[in-house]
Amino acid sequence: MPASLPKRAEVKVEDTWKLEDIFSTDQVFEEQFSKVKGLIGAFAAYEGNLTSNGMTLFEFLSKQDEISELSNKLYVYAHMRLHQDGGNAYYQDLTSKTEVLSTEISASLSFANSELSSLTLETLEGLLDQTPELKLYERYLKEILRQKDHILDSKTENLLARVTEIANASQNVFSVFNNVDMKFPIINDEKGEAVRLTHGTYIKYLENKDISVRKAAFTGMYETYSSYRNTLATTFAANIKQYGLFSSVRKFETPLHYALSDNNIPVSVYNNLIETVNKHMDIMHEYISLRRSLLGLQELHMYDLFVPLAKNFDKRISYDEACETILKALEPLGKDYVEMIKEGFSNRWIDKYENEGKRSGAYSWGTYGIPHPYVLMNYIDNVSNMFTLAHEMGHALHSYLSEKTQPFIYSGYSIFVAEVASTVNEALLMQYLLKTVADKDYRHYLINYFMEQFRSTLYRQTMFAEFEKDVHLTNQNGETLTSELLCSKYYSLVKKYHGNDLCVDQLIENEWARIPHFYSPFYVYQYATGYSAAIALSTRILTEGQSAVDDYLKFLSGGSSKDPIDLLKIAGVDMSSPAPIEAALSEFRNLIKQMKAL
Repeated sequence: MPASLPKRAEVKVEDTWKLEDIFSTDQVFEEQFSKVKGLIGAFAAYEGNLTSNGMTLFEFLSKQDEISELSNKLYVYAHMRLHQDGGNAYYQDLTSKTEVLSTEISASLSFANSELSSLTLETLEGLLDQTPELKLYERYLKEILRQKDHILDSKTENLLARVTEIANASQNVFSVFNNVDMKFPIINDEKGEAVRLTHGTYIKYLENKDISVRKAAFTGMYETYSSYRNTLATTFAANIKQYGLFSSVRKFETPLHYALSDNNIPVSVYNNLIETVNKHMDIMHEYISLRRSLLGLQELHMYDLFVPLAKNFDKRISYDEACETILKALEPLGKDYVEMIKEGFSNRWIDKYENEGKRSGAYSWGTYGIPHPYVLMNYIDNVSNMFTLAHEMGHALHSYLSEKTQPFIYSGYSIFVAEVASTVNEALLMQYLLKTVADKDYRHYLINYFMEQFRSTLYRQTMFAEFEKDVHLTNQNGETLTSELLCSKYYSLVKKYHGNDLCVDQLIENEWARIPHFYSPFYVYQYATGYSAAIALSTRILTEGQSAVDDYLKFLSGGSSKDPIDLLKIAGVDMSSPAPIEAALSEFRNLIKQMKAL
């Protein structure tokens, strides 16, 4: 592997996503930008008389949908262009312009929720009867009434809308610093050759059989973050403070209540996850003990948690091979679903490989009104990245079906269910491989990989959730979030979650500084709840067949037409109960038993 990454211009076109499906040229983007900007002024005429009659309200909501749909296209296009090369000054400018535009639009619409929240349920019912067209927005309007205690007067709402760009500054600073400016050291691979450590290659090196490579990657990663931890603590604390301020101004009991309110998720669901996982910490500790034993290590370190337990396993899986395997694995979801996945693979929905300045990690993104969603990858030829590709295509199909089925106002699904479809894809891929792979070392790897999903998703994301809850409450109580305090809290949680059979290297205390999702407060817990739901759904699909598939596809097509907990009930899972989490943890324990037997 070369010590440097290719520049964006050097990447083959067929390996990139086709953003021209959104805007054929940047000039078309600029024209659309001007058009949207010109629409903003029309909303002033509605202020003060929004609820005067049903038709006025319907016209406003229709225009609000129009400008939101158009501005979303601008926002997504500019940001994805920037994500493919964060150092591109032109797209930095476009991204900034779309963020300013979004703030201006929010400000122009800020009076609406205040006026709408003044409605009584009786008055709303009258408007709905008066204007049949308004029925489209019934759920939307009733959701506003549900949250009316947290909606402020129009002047305050306008002010909050205008400061959103400033409030997001800490997240933007972190993103640019983390993806563009931060450079990691050159390390030696198992052949003694110099290689550049990057976000994209870090896990690959942690999976290396050579302990010196693993240790060098771990040390290089966290010494780099440690050297900037005071700056990163300041940025992180600023994000927590702005979120806490918005929470307080909107009269929420805690930032956690604020985060869960939009999707009507009871705080008990969040707390139940942490409590249930903490109650079963012995399973995680048993896995750590097994890992140390199977690796034959006197001391198991943080950098030993990703190396495969199958000692002779070193399987390379190309991108094309991964696509072929995923298509076969997802056949239980039906021909139509598989054809949609195939369309994504064949028609440049996906930006495949890492290049200089490209955003790290992987995601799926898109917006209503464009032909299809997109997937960003930094694909490396291994089993893990095959699962990541399946995961992101689950997101993509969830978006595709919701946007195809629902009107704009209900096309976006809640973040509470955002990780379900992605993880169902992964679970089906795993079950397919366990049924079809005969090679003993590969099977060992797969069972371990499955166990690692429980460790890294159910336990690790719950640990993140517990850390977030702690630091937000710490800020709420008036304590200063110094780098020392953040490192201390994080290190204590790592020790609690991993037990006595792991040597918890001190450098891991800096890990909080590299987690992008912490800048979207209280997001990560949904990986754990979503994983639990997905294990239950994939099991149902494989055991019950078409009836379960039909229910699942209804869920995927539901968007936000119902509360997320109710949508999951349609698919057959009740996340208001600890049962799915308990069942997932039981599956983890069974996998440990299987590995011990092998």
